Order: sequence, then C-alpha cells, then structure tokens
Amino acid sequence: MKRALILLYGIASYFLGVIGLACIILALAGLIPYGFGLAGKGASVDPILWNSVLVIIWGAIHTIMARPGFKRAWTKIIPEAAERSTYILVAGITSVALIAFWKAIPGQVWHIEAASITYVLWAIFIFGWVFLLGATFAINHFDLFGLRQVFLNFRNRSRPPLQFTKRAMYKYIRHPIQTGVLIGVWATPTMTKTQIVLSIGFTIYIFIGLWFEERDLIAEHGEEYLQYKKEAGSVFPKLR
Repeated sequence: MKRALILLYGIASYFLGVIGLACIILALAGLIPYGFGLAGKGASVDPILWNSVLVIIWGAIHTIMARPGFKRAWTKIIPEAAERSTYILVAGITSVALIAFWKAIPGQVWHIEAASITYVLWAIFIFGWVFLLGATFAINHFDLFGLRQVFLNFRNRSRPPLQFTKRAMYKYIRHPIQTGVLIGVWATPTMTKTQIVLSIGFTIYIFIGLWFEERDLIAEHGEEYLQYKKEAGSVFPKLR
C-alpha cells in the first residue's frame, strides 16, 4: 500500500510539474494573463520589486532543492523514491504561483510589426521549448520527472544509477534544457515590461544555478566531466 501511494504521488507530481511548465510557456506566449491570482491585490507594491522578489524566491527554491546536501537531509523525512517527485511537485506549484502573482507592468521594450520576422521569432520560440522537451528524453525524461523512481519502487526493484550521457544535443551542449529556456524567454516579437523582468530573472537564475550544478557534476563524475567540459559548450555549442 505504501509503494502504491508513492506511485500515485509521483504521477500526480508529474502532472502538476507539467502544468507549472505549461503555465510559464502559455504566459510567455500571451495565451494566459500574468497575475491571474492577484485580483487587484498588492497594488501599492512597486511591480518591478514585487516581480523581482517572486523570481528570486522561485529560483532559490529550485536551486536549494536540487543540491545533494538538501536531498540527503530531505530523504530522512520523506521516502527516497519520492524525493524527485517532491521536487517536481514544488517546481510545478511555485511555477503556477510565479505567474499567478506576477504583476503586470505597462509598456513595451520592443515590438516587431513585420509579419515575416514575427513568424520567424514565434518559430524560434516554439523550437526552444521543443528543444527543451527533446533534451529531457535525450537523458531520461521519466527519471528527470520522478516517474522512474516511483515505478521501480512500486515494483520493489532496484534502481541502477543512470550512465553519464553524451548523446543527441548533449554531444554539443552540456545543459540543453537551459538552452531551451533561454530561447523561449527571449524569442518574442513583443517584449513587454511585464515579461522582461521574468526573462532577465530566468537568465540570471540559469547561470547561477549552472554554477552550482557544474560543481556537483564535477564532484560526482570527476575527470570524465572535466573532459566533457572541454568538448561541449555550456548552453551553446563551442565554436571550434
């Protein structure tokens, strides 16, 4: 029964994580409004400060929960098989909250009216998020989102560690998931003042998070990862 509950928890966390990511993408595409959870509240707070604090909190939660030390401490409280699912659950909830409580700021930074350029930018925007999704499958989508862990736990089977991967886009880029995010938050024909705080915040978060992640990967894989750093770029391919 306990393993079944963990499995259901993992499945629910997966879908909430997907909803959180979809919420960000839809807001960037202009298909859902920023701040749909505010309903006029927080009007006296400076919107740039408010939004900056939101993205700092969002980034801090994601960065801290991804660290090995936090995982070791966290799995003393929750089942180890549910650790990744819990991260995905929190990521989904905080991503929805980020958009729901984001304050709109009047004005535009740029707006491109030429239809041909607009279509190209929307194509690049879609490519960025498809590239991100493809990168999750190039390693192991189901492990990354916690489903592999809860399923093997449900089957009462051991979970061998995943092997170091350098296939598909990982041959050329060490962090293609972050590459997809960077493309997605900047490739837009209209950059509003509302969005640019999010785009800048996500960009800063990615490079700060990558500093911690690279340190963890070097500690885990040692010389193999140091050699990989010489072969592949961080978020964009190396020019040889």
